[in-house]
Amino acid sequence: MDLETLRAFKQAEYEEAADGYRAVGEMAMTAKDTIDTKISAGIRGELKGKAAEAALGELKELSKNFHYAQTECGLVSTALNGFAFDLGAAKRKLDAAIADAQAAGCTVNPNGSVSFPAGAKPGADKTAEGGTVTGSAGMTDPTANAIERQAINIHPNPNYGKAIEFANRIADVLKEATEADAKWAPKLRALKADDDLKVSNRDWTDAQSDMSGVKDAGKSYLDSLPKPPKDGTPDQNAEWWKSLTPEQRADYLAMQPDRLGGLNGLPSDIRDEANRVVFAEKQAATQMELDSIPKPPANEWTWITAGMYPAKVHTDEWMEWDRKYGDRYRELETSMKGINAIQSRFDRTGTGGLPEAYLLGFDLKGIGDGKIIMANGNPDTADHVSVYVPGTYAGIESIGDGDDHGDLGRGERLWAEAHGLTPGQKVSTITWLDYNAPDSILPEATRGQYAEEGGPRLYDFLQGNRAAQENADGSRAHTTVIGHSYGSTVVGVSAQSGSWKDPTAVDDFLFAGSPGVQADHAADLGVGADHVWAMGGPWDDQVVRQGGRLMGLGDNWTIPTDESFGGNIMKSDSDGHSGFWDPNSLSLKNQAAVIAGQYDKVELD
Repeated sequence: MDLETLRAFKQAEYEEAADGYRAVGEMAMTAKDTIDTKISAGIRGELKGKAAEAALGELKELSKNFHYAQTECGLVSTALNGFAFDLGAAKRKLDAAIADAQAAGCTVNPNGSVSFPAGAKPGADKTAEGGTVTGSAGMTDPTANAIERQAINIHPNPNYGKAIEFANRIADVLKEATEADAKWAPKLRALKADDDLKVSNRDWTDAQSDMSGVKDAGKSYLDSLPKPPKDGTPDQNAEWWKSLTPEQRADYLAMQPDRLGGLNGLPSDIRDEANRVVFAEKQAATQMELDSIPKPPANEWTWITAGMYPAKVHTDEWMEWDRKYGDRYRELETSMKGINAIQSRFDRTGTGGLPEAYLLGFDLKGIGDGKIIMANGNPDTADHVSVYVPGTYAGIESIGDGDDHGDLGRGERLWAEAHGLTPGQKVSTITWLDYNAPDSILPEATRGQYAEEGGPRLYDFLQGNRAAQENADGSRAHTTVIGHSYGSTVVGVSAQSGSWKDPTAVDDFLFAGSPGVQADHAADLGVGADHVWAMGGPWDDQVVRQGGRLMGLGDNWTIPTDESFGGNIMKSDSDGHSGFWDPNSLSLKNQAAVIAGQYDKVELD
């Protein structure tokens, strides 16, 4: 880049262009949300049949297009801000060098050379003529530096050395600007979509590559942004986010969606937007890799005769496939089950009045079983919020299992029941899976270590909900935390984690089929014994509860359904350990009454 081009550079024009792309991205986001939460949701709530299904399919593709446009516009906006930052910094250095040269009586020429006036060193007999010098960029070679210093020392004109300094500064700046231009040009050219109207898996993986490219090129700019607090509390995270300008927020959302999506204390709509970008990219990459692996042979089994009896064994073809691809194929299938469960929940918005879904946490790996935190309705604007924590066997591959949609479906039924009790008010129900749930009854579910690890994570999430919900007057949603089976042990540990000097993050704790909560009194949980609720069931639920008592998951062999625990024991019509969320059941109605804060409607045992 030459001197005149850099001098003519107007940083504000590129920043205005970045603002323009950001505005277009916001319009695309609004269009996407309108399609998903109003048009498609309205069709699901009112219409049935093949025409409605076809329309929903087309709208789903259109929503993808807007989501992709939103994501790419965010990257273009950040890239333009990064380019403007780099060139702006170079231009300021150039302006400073030119001003310094002029103050010293030198003239900077259009080609970057510097002319210096006549001058004489102290004690010299005559004045030396002026002249013109050309700078050298990046003078790092010791020999070249020594030669230049020697030339300055022996030159009869003292202005010569000053001119050399200015010329070198200018050469360095022009080199910096040229490198920045060369760095950003291919990154900006790469930010374009295919010339078709369909957003494919390849487009989303390209978007992920684009993000990496902009992040690498824009390191200086991104490093200049205010950083989130290191290991910040939810309240600190919330304050950091509030302190950012709209442009800075947009840049973080474009460049670090994975980080924003996991920050407790940030608004739920921001976490949802961030996690949906990560989700779309992981969905595309996982499906593409799965499609690239040869499918397992159809002839998986064969029969052989071992002694006098036939035995069923894997075929040689299947064994060879399994050796090469089996582990990775099964891992990808597990990931796709969780991905499909999330997508299915997105696609159910509007069905039966179900509100918009908010993806508050997503990680295919998590800390063992994957991470899915899904809300029905926005918890930040709700009057009543519940957080449901599943137990043993919970994982990303099973969170949406079955016709009842598994643990995600339980959250939906809680929403429908509580919503029916609270006309004119808003309800949000959250399914929280962000801990490594036990994968077996024996020995894993008898150990407290899973709860000891997960409890503090749940505590931080709940404090984050409080920070995100809190209004200027300190008001917030009435919040109920529900733990099922081993999930209740996690909830119990969370209630005794951190500092509960401000216990207002939770109003009620509710335990279903609890094997123990690592406490022997309801009053130990910080909300008052009259706000602790428990229910049980027969058969296998008795096995879980009494087994937990014997294994010490409850302090002093006490579990929440014991009278001595001191909480409220609710009536339950569950036929076992998993029936607490059956439609139209008393168990479900009792939980909804607690969520709604309508304690007089809870039937006690």
